[in-house]
Amino acid sequence: MLSTQRLSPDSGSGARAVARCDALGVAPYSDTPQGLFRAWLSPAHRAAIAQVSTWMRQAGMQVRLDAAANLIGRYDGTQADAPALLIGSHLDSVRDAGRYDGPLGILLGIECVAALHAQARRLPFAIEVIAFGDEEGSRFPASMFCSRAVAGTLDPTTLAVTDAAGIDVATALADWDLDIAHIQHAARTPGSVLAYLETHIEQGPVLEADGLPVGIVTAIAAQRRFALRFDGRAGHAGTTTMALRRDALSAAAEALLAIERIARDGSNDLVATVGKLQLAPGAVNVVPGRVDCTLDVRAGDDATRDAAVRAIEQALARIGAARGIAIAITPLQTLAASPCAPTLMTRLDHAVAAQGIAPRRLVSGAGHDAMTMAALCPTAMLFVRCAGGISHHPDEHVDPADAEVALAVMRHFIEHLGDPLVT
Repeated sequence: MLSTQRLSPDSGSGARAVARCDALGVAPYSDTPQGLFRAWLSPAHRAAIAQVSTWMRQAGMQVRLDAAANLIGRYDGTQADAPALLIGSHLDSVRDAGRYDGPLGILLGIECVAALHAQARRLPFAIEVIAFGDEEGSRFPASMFCSRAVAGTLDPTTLAVTDAAGIDVATALADWDLDIAHIQHAARTPGSVLAYLETHIEQGPVLEADGLPVGIVTAIAAQRRFALRFDGRAGHAGTTTMALRRDALSAAAEALLAIERIARDGSNDLVATVGKLQLAPGAVNVVPGRVDCTLDVRAGDDATRDAAVRAIEQALARIGAARGIAIAITPLQTLAASPCAPTLMTRLDHAVAAQGIAPRRLVSGAGHDAMTMAALCPTAMLFVRCAGGISHHPDEHVDPADAEVALAVMRHFIEHLGDPLVT
């Protein structure tokens, strides 16, 4: 069992992966002097690529940068024409980020290869560790450019965007000696990839609540986003009687409670969030005449999500009619659920059980590169416990002991990937 092996420092270390995440959390690997922010195709991204490239080479990999500025380290297998196993996550971050969201999966992938290299061991298939350049969408107003490029699903029209400084994607790529006209060369040929494995911090509290270091992702949640607009009538706060008010904020408040109730009464993986709210005219002595807010609905499958959306639409229609408020619901984004491959989930079950840990399956409410890679190949995801479920925040934390467990699970998964599957 991998969990009982005493590994030398060069043979793979979860604690070392955590320490390297910490090292990447400060200058020159951040685009801001305080806190962590690493954007795609930025100076900090370039510095991080240089450092991670060094670690990949030390682990015995050949290193290259593809047409989308993804960093790829390859460890050849014994069968040159066999499909490769891809292990990856993202190197970019949100503003004021934590240090483990993304990089931990990359660095644990490197540790898996380091363990094989230390044993002078090759598997029948090649292993490629991929550091995707953009997942968060923190520089340009879209996300997952880089994994979509690899999966062959990148629509070139989505690249016609600019960042806050007015720099477009073509210019940003050109600064790296990359040509936007060639970005689709990053696409992999269907059949050339065996599977994609992504290890990622959970970004939620479930594993910690269950006392477990790792969990197996069943699917990346289906998501729908909307803009909600409540149109009432503004009025003087002192002279407009309660009976005659058409208060947009009161209607919105009732709607928010209805949304919460629908989500609470649904399945365990159904969530609904109103994360942004603006009201007008926004004066202390004026009854609000208009409210704008966002709505984000997610569930483990499309049907559950869509049923919740229908219930919310019906509730809002009743509230609007009762209060004399016009409520407009505008769709913004729809993402289908991305289920992980059942056979790979079973293999992860076995790998977790081999460490003496009860396998725990859970839905990912957050989006990940695995959801775009599913268009190319079977995908699997392993979650690692994070303290307090905190993520996208400097307090994000992963216990090195949990990273050791994750590494052991990954190694078992990789080294037994060619074995007959016992269900």
